[in-house]
Amino acid sequence: MYTGAPMSLPSRARVVVVGGGVIGSSVAYHLAHAGWKDVVLLERDRLTSGTTWHAAGLIVTFGSTSETSTEMRKYTRDLYTKLEAETGQSTGFKPVGFIEVAADKDRLEEYRRVSAFNRLCGVDVHEISPAQVQDLFPLAKTDDLLAGFYVKEDGRADPVGVTMALAKGARQQGATIVEGVPAIGFTTKNGAVTGVVTAQGTIECEYVVLCGGMWSRQLAAKVGVSIPLQAAEHYYLITERIPQLSASWPVLEDPASHGYFREEVGGLMIGLFEPVCAPWNVGGIPDDFSFGEIQPDWDRMGPYVEKAMSRVPISMESGVRKFFCGPESFTPDLAPIVGPAPELKNFFVCAGLNSIGIITGGGLGRVVAHWLMNGRPDVDVNYMHIDRLHGYQANPEYRRTRTVESLGMVYQCHYPTRSMQTARNAKQSPFYDRLAALGAYFRDVSGWEGADYYLGAGAKPEQELTFGKPSWFAQWATEHRAAREGVILMDMSFMSKFLVEGRDAGARLNWISANHVDGDAGQITYTQWLDEAGKLWADLTVTKLADDRYWVVASDTVLRSVHTQMKRAFEGHHAFAADVTSGWAQLNIQGPRSRELMQLVTTTDMGNEAFPFRAAREIDIGFARVLCIRITYLGELGYELYIPTEQALHVYDRLVAAGQRVGLVHAGLKTLASCRMEKAYRDYGHDIDNTDTILEAGLGFAADLKKPGGFLGKDAVLAQKAAGPLKKRLLQILVKDPEPLLFHAEPVLRDGKPVGYIRAASYGHTLGGAVGLAMISAPDGAAIDAKWIEAGRWEVEIANTRYPAIASLKPLYDAENKRVKM
Repeated sequence: MYTGAPMSLPSRARVVVVGGGVIGSSVAYHLAHAGWKDVVLLERDRLTSGTTWHAAGLIVTFGSTSETSTEMRKYTRDLYTKLEAETGQSTGFKPVGFIEVAADKDRLEEYRRVSAFNRLCGVDVHEISPAQVQDLFPLAKTDDLLAGFYVKEDGRADPVGVTMALAKGARQQGATIVEGVPAIGFTTKNGAVTGVVTAQGTIECEYVVLCGGMWSRQLAAKVGVSIPLQAAEHYYLITERIPQLSASWPVLEDPASHGYFREEVGGLMIGLFEPVCAPWNVGGIPDDFSFGEIQPDWDRMGPYVEKAMSRVPISMESGVRKFFCGPESFTPDLAPIVGPAPELKNFFVCAGLNSIGIITGGGLGRVVAHWLMNGRPDVDVNYMHIDRLHGYQANPEYRRTRTVESLGMVYQCHYPTRSMQTARNAKQSPFYDRLAALGAYFRDVSGWEGADYYLGAGAKPEQELTFGKPSWFAQWATEHRAAREGVILMDMSFMSKFLVEGRDAGARLNWISANHVDGDAGQITYTQWLDEAGKLWADLTVTKLADDRYWVVASDTVLRSVHTQMKRAFEGHHAFAADVTSGWAQLNIQGPRSRELMQLVTTTDMGNEAFPFRAAREIDIGFARVLCIRITYLGELGYELYIPTEQALHVYDRLVAAGQRVGLVHAGLKTLASCRMEKAYRDYGHDIDNTDTILEAGLGFAADLKKPGGFLGKDAVLAQKAAGPLKKRLLQILVKDPEPLLFHAEPVLRDGKPVGYIRAASYGHTLGGAVGLAMISAPDGAAIDAKWIEAGRWEVEIANTRYPAIASLKPLYDAENKRVKM
């Protein structure tokens, strides 16, 4: 514990950063550099205590298919390169290079896809031969390798030196660093944080940034903020001195062998990410743990160590100088937990780094500082936003169960068909057993069991990991065809559903909605929610049930985000939003014959005139009253049915029985993806995000610029319209060759030059090829319009191969005329 001289504690600060590891130091550094100098960083012990001090210090820009993560890595590497010149404190950064090796065809496919995207982002990664790997790291066993992926500019840094340099830079800019003073709580007022409590007194503040590492969950819980991270055992081994080993050799990483390798004080460091890990202190991290170690479990880790050592065989003969085990925190989906807490205003979190704290620390500190100072981030934050997670994920049993898998995911091959397997089957729709009996394969959908596809009654499908067309591809095509030609039933109960009530509900929803959502009762409206800069923050539907009752439906991933936005917008008004997701099951009946099926189960007139597009009515089905909305996300005639949970099976059985007369087919989420992608329907958090404007996303039709009272972000929308033709637009991209598959992050090229990448994709069974949505920017600043698109030669790069493609502003599938527009 801290034994230095007592440090004086300021009574007030604009921002208090809690935690003096690399992340907290980076946040303080960037706040101070940006002009917010009234910053206090509180460290419970000494800087770097907890996890930072024992980090391996890898500085790697290769490996992510997230633009945000890749840019943060690049920024971090550049920052560590120049910090010493600024502060006089060495970061120990050595650009010795980095090599990721592939020993099987699937990892080769993955790394080729990743490297294409990373090059698009400016990472100078090269595919090299096993012989070239051998030349760069002569002690490695390479005869079983297929290739390596080499970044010359990457390398290693000293985690302690990095943190000290950031802290010194923060001090030089006016920030205050206080060591030996733990934060023990927070003060709040009117739903906002107002101070940080310590044993030496309380520091009043406007903002808190909690960067407490593995202690963050416990600290935040004191003010009702949920941070579902969990510490786990993390290992590395250092051999005795190996004379043949050079400190100038690149870092070598071989996920298939569970290890990374680099020189350390003359010996070889072998870091490990085993596929099945051990959580540490699920009940809570001890307050007095700082620079401690965990007793290594040789029996459990022995096979993994042996596997890793086989990549550098001399390590098995060199003797072990140190077998280290220390805690690192991991999250349920292996993404950081970052952003303003939904539960408490002005309370920011930056924790749960999943062993990439040093790699991304500089960039993440910049992102958080900008976000806090400007009220909005300047990068896509959906994948790491704290509001994507749920309270139950902080339960001890959930953390204990999921963490066993999440650490191991670091080195798993990242198949597009992979779904987390632990901590499952706790959130099931009322239809789960019925769907399981039909051979549904379920995947994790924000904790729900979502039916992805069906193999038929009695089948028990298992997860199939592949980059190619899976064995169930034909069944998927059958479900897709049924949606286009017949009628399908799809369980969508996981969708986020809110009942909004109050005399001001319509006016407040209309203010935060770009579209006019407060028109006639009994009508659904598709809309976006924007910030003041006109950037997207939600994509959803609002149904007006009555003058004081509204039904808001959003995707599963944004439940807490949407709820929080409504609660904040409704403050001081007679408007209230209740999350009713669990109380209402949802079945979507879609396809050209959906009206026939609906008319078989209800006495309500489902004719086109009586029940037009966008109509919302309460109808009878058997003994149940059901909210029926005529809307589609597949591009065909269709209906969404919202059913009280207790009557859900009754309605389902009526639909299935009547469905025998019209050829009803059960369809899974794969069909939802393929049909919506053929129609180029957007999905917030996947193909559109908070860096896009409503115009760039191609959703200008959903902004009512003439409605009375305007809407949040309207001025920004008008300004962009007035600025002239768009230089950035979302396009639909179709690969002409029917064989290759698109998933995410494949570069898109026009006339041989990269202009963007696939944000989300599926397979267009009607279109006859892989299809996705890509945000395109013209390299020459040209206006992106139909003429510019048609004048170009379009390609998509998939795993080092370029395939001819079609680009379009308009959907390539025309449901009304049943034709493909090419």
